[in-house]
Amino acid sequence: MMASPPTGTHSEKPHLVSLVLQSKKALQHGEQLCSKANMLTNASAQCAVDVLALDAKVKWISEAVLEQFRLAASVAKSIEHKRAQLDKQIREWDTSRSQRTTALDTILEALGTQLVPPDFHQTSSDSSLFGSQHTLDRPKGIINPTQSPSATVRDNPFGRKASKRDIDRTKWKTLRDFVDESAIEEVLDAVESDRTRLDDVMSTTYDYPETLSTTVSSIRDALPTSIAPPPIESLLIAQEKTTTDMARHLESLASHYDQMASALHDSEAGISPTEEEMQAMNRDTEELPSIMAELEDDVNSILEAHEKLLLARTAVQEQLDTSRSTLDDLDELGDIMSDMLRKQQEVETDCQDFLEALQQRLLVVEDLHHRFVQYQSSFNKLLIEIARRRQYREAVEKIVEGMMTQLEAMTEEERRVRDDFNSEYGAHIPADICLCIENPPTRWEVVPWPGDTREVLPEIDSDTLAQVSSTVTRASGRHCTDASEGQ
Repeated sequence: MMASPPTGTHSEKPHLVSLVLQSKKALQHGEQLCSKANMLTNASAQCAVDVLALDAKVKWISEAVLEQFRLAASVAKSIEHKRAQLDKQIREWDTSRSQRTTALDTILEALGTQLVPPDFHQTSSDSSLFGSQHTLDRPKGIINPTQSPSATVRDNPFGRKASKRDIDRTKWKTLRDFVDESAIEEVLDAVESDRTRLDDVMSTTYDYPETLSTTVSSIRDALPTSIAPPPIESLLIAQEKTTTDMARHLESLASHYDQMASALHDSEAGISPTEEEMQAMNRDTEELPSIMAELEDDVNSILEAHEKLLLARTAVQEQLDTSRSTLDDLDELGDIMSDMLRKQQEVETDCQDFLEALQQRLLVVEDLHHRFVQYQSSFNKLLIEIARRRQYREAVEKIVEGMMTQLEAMTEEERRVRDDFNSEYGAHIPADICLCIENPPTRWEVVPWPGDTREVLPEIDSDTLAQVSSTVTRASGRHCTDASEGQ
């Protein structure tokens, strides 16, 4: 009968099998965790590559967006600058217009205050300083040359009017009454119409800078929020360190399992482990849960990093998708800017044309002012000239009247002498001898040249003439002063 084995041997074997099973289970679980970690690590690496590639595209699009924004700002600034230049030219024209229209208003007001004596326009109901001068009641105003100078003076219609001292000057016409107001209004209306059309042209691009700014702001607001990518490098390094630690733990589990399997094999061969070896195997087996917990934590750490990378990739992809939509908006913005620049160029061309036309309009206004100034000046000179001619006429009439008086006296004296001669000697001379001896002396009369008319001049009051003379003198003084300064 064989001796029975020691009691300790039978009790240790089941325990050793249990340790082997625990070790094997831990090793298999560890391999699964390491396999999962490896898969996550590889996926994380690919995800990191995707994040970097997508982020590069987003940055490229962002640079393109910023460049387009800078271009839009440049276009807006260019349009503002060109509009400012046009505005400056228009303001200069407005200033010139104001000066010329003010000068025109001033001369018209001056014409409206300068009275025209009625004798200058009432000789014929249809007469006008600027219209055709119709004939007087007499054909061509010719005076009968058989009339004496005194009869001519008595027949002076202006003389008759001059004798009227009760004329109300408030009813007199002014120089402005002979101005074609409707023609002036047509000129000024044409100026105002062209100026309004210029404003209409300018207004077509008035809101362009603001429109560009609003569009750029809208695109900028629609841009995706910039999201800082996770620290990819540190995540990958951390994953690599974690996988390295897991590999060491897996190696430890494999080594522990080998030890347990070898011990079980030896036990089955009749070689029982020592007490110390059993204690060491028990101690190592008791550490398996902590090792497995570390492996679980490591896998969770790798999974967390992988999820961060996945979230980053999703966010960057969303940014890219939104940025692509922004590129479409930028293309539309580019078309808008092209249209704006083209339209602004058309506006510049049209405005220059209008400014040239308006400048020509101002030349017409300036010409009107010059004509009315000359009109007033010429009328003042006309009054002075009429006064000078009146002096000339009065001097001539005085000479003629003196000649007539002297001729009448000489004729009367001659008639008396001839009567005395005929009374004393005529009776003694036969009647058929010297028939002319009884003729009276020839009577003489001084009359205008055949075909000429006696000059008829309108009446000018002395105060009006004095005022005009003073005005002409002052104007001549200013003209001389300007001429000397110009030299």
